[in-house]
Amino acid sequence: MPAPKDLSKEQIVAAQNKTLSNRAAARYLNVSYNHYKKWAKLYQDSETGESLFEKHKNQAGKGIPKFLTNGKKDPALMDIIEGRVDPSHFNADKIKYRLITEGYLEEQCSQCEFNERRVLDYKMPLLLNFKDKNKKNYRLDNIELLCYNHYFLFVGDIFTEKQIENIEEHKTVSQGEVDWEVDDYHLQRLKELGLEDDNDDYDIVARK
Repeated sequence: MPAPKDLSKEQIVAAQNKTLSNRAAARYLNVSYNHYKKWAKLYQDSETGESLFEKHKNQAGKGIPKFLTNGKKDPALMDIIEGRVDPSHFNADKIKYRLITEGYLEEQCSQCEFNERRVLDYKMPLLLNFKDKNKKNYRLDNIELLCYNHYFLFVGDIFTEKQIENIEEHKTVSQGEVDWEVDDYHLQRLKELGLEDDNDDYDIVARK
């Protein structure tokens, strides 16, 4: 395995300008958090004199989208990760979204590093797995992303028998058009690729 690459001050500053937290900056640079932290602490901000790591701390989650269906503010994500808040009151998909976008989970299968995206809507077939089977335990050593294949091998069935039957018999979900829902994260990734729709009510349509 090749040694981790050195990070320049310019690289770290550029990553911080594109992100809202140190973990997200590490993910942006495609390096481990500890490796990023090591280099970010070496460089100082020319104006304040503090390290780039300290300058980019965002423990309160300032500027990061909030995802609660009841209209109240989310707690800091670390409160969920460290077990201070019961996550069952929150949308599990949105917690997963934040874990990825804030750099706590790398968006690839933890077993085979699969990270291919579907062309239709840029989604990646990854499932959040809780190693101890407790879906309230979001501690970082207890969660991982698995592709469908490794989820099936290590955890269990993904689809019901009826769903598998429909798949193998090539039964269509419906006639006509199928709307693919695109969340904010995947919409942003599509925009980065120049694949966004001019319509504010964004969806991608698969035609028969």
